[in-house]
Amino acid sequence: MIVLFGSRKGGCGKSTTAVNVCAALANRGNDVVLVDADPLSTAAKWVMDRDENTDLSKVHCIQKYDNIRDTLIDLNNRYEYVIVDAPGKDSRELRTGMTAAHKLIVPFKPSNADLDTLEDLQRIIVEARDFNPGLEAYGLMTMVPTNPVIRERKEASEYLEDYPEISLLAECICERKVYRDALPEGRGVVEMDNSKAASEINALIQRIF
Repeated sequence: MIVLFGSRKGGCGKSTTAVNVCAALANRGNDVVLVDADPLSTAAKWVMDRDENTDLSKVHCIQKYDNIRDTLIDLNNRYEYVIVDAPGKDSRELRTGMTAAHKLIVPFKPSNADLDTLEDLQRIIVEARDFNPGLEAYGLMTMVPTNPVIRERKEASEYLEDYPEISLLAECICERKVYRDALPEGRGVVEMDNSKAASEINALIQRIF
């Protein structure tokens, strides 16, 4: 299965979520490859840090840019799960990735700056389905404030109702320091001592797969 993490805006936790999904899948004994299609190479650097610790489960990784369609299709024949980290912008990698992916996960913060990108992204999804009719697109709210007084989560949910091509996941990723702490260690939060963050990723895994 090919799962593409992509958005039209950086800073939404896209790479962080992608690598955490990889770590969780690997810990379950799945054969997973991470395709870093973002020139920032955040995901590939995470894998390099991870490889230094032989106690951690293996996550394979390749870097591929421009037209990634054929690469994804080939990898899908060799791995159980192909997780793709696309650039946080409208890019060739994002568009060609959509023509091969089974599922697109769109991370976004519950903020106006992120929500304003969804209209154009929905148009791109519609165009991609001309080549890949089976593409499923899901919105994943990230960096959600844990303070129950803040209503951003509810407001963002209502906003997404105007974009029927992107189904909002009930699961979300909250703003937690452990996500930042795990990244330079090459770990996922399922490998850290934080049950709340681990539960978020496990719930997301259960929903996606």
